[in-house]
Amino acid sequence: MNISGNETEMYYDQMYDYNETTYTFCDPDPSLMLPEGTRLVLYYVLFCLGLLGNSTVIWVLLRYIKLRSMTDICLLSLSLSDLILALSLPLWAHNAESLASCKLMTGIYQLGFYSGTLFVTLMSIDRYLAIVHAVAAMRTRTLRYGIIASLTIWIISVTMAAPQVAFASLEFEDNSSQCQPLYPDEWEDFWKMRRNFSELIVSLLVCLPIMVFCYVKILMVLSRSRNSKKGKAMKLIFTIVCLFVVCWVPYSVTVFLQTLELFHVFDNCNTSTALNTAMSFAEIIALCHCCVNPIIYAFVGEKFRKSLITVLNRSLGVGHRGNGVVTDTTDKETSNTAVRSEY
Repeated sequence: MNISGNETEMYYDQMYDYNETTYTFCDPDPSLMLPEGTRLVLYYVLFCLGLLGNSTVIWVLLRYIKLRSMTDICLLSLSLSDLILALSLPLWAHNAESLASCKLMTGIYQLGFYSGTLFVTLMSIDRYLAIVHAVAAMRTRTLRYGIIASLTIWIISVTMAAPQVAFASLEFEDNSSQCQPLYPDEWEDFWKMRRNFSELIVSLLVCLPIMVFCYVKILMVLSRSRNSKKGKAMKLIFTIVCLFVVCWVPYSVTVFLQTLELFHVFDNCNTSTALNTAMSFAEIIALCHCCVNPIIYAFVGEKFRKSLITVLNRSLGVGHRGNGVVTDTTDKETSNTAVRSEY
């Protein structure tokens, strides 16, 4: 993933005018970038929201709901992925001052992108199996298979993120440091294209088509259902996927345009500057995703909402002992419906 150093795009250490016989450095336009103070405020607001929300989700899942199904594992893994990304935001608010922090920031960002994309896709597949193939999927949507699928995704995400961590380095200029990749000269274009194509293939060519397929099939089943709660059964996961698209598609489109730039489809300073500016805003939008999932759980997920209310009642000493059995009651309420949703 591309990471901003100050407001400039991290991975493109220089922008060149290819119309010239000799490459000339294109100075970025500071007026098009986010002001330093605004950028710091945004990073710390996202950090606080992401830390509070995702920590609460993980705590409620582990302490009160427990892990009983593949859906539980998916939500836990997605929240963990978002929490890791949120914890890296203070590093982004300031320039990396050491090689270790530079590599850590790069690795967390890449890991958050790949794992977040893949876990949302896994959740879509889980909902597809639960609704379209409800009976046949009972043997596969188990805690065991959820753990296996989650571990596989984490391994894939770490593998995909590793090259960018290896190349991440600090460059010093005018008493300031900037974290950006340092590729071997003879392989520089190859590694840039490899990075961009990896992100585009995973997000736009693999995960997005799978999500579209799953939800088209689900909507076909729901349209034939007479159950009055069929809308609630899909509200949580559908909302998560929609917000994921809103947050990440602008980034993916910008990466695609920067890939065209590598092929010299765009070959002037104005275009390079515009893409660089677009990336700085697209990254901020993408980062918002790490703190929207807890909001969705609180306002959309019926089971999670009831569990959270129970936790708050216990903490404040409000309510009665019967409120503690939230999970079982919720499951019974939905177990006989045509569309069952754990959340």
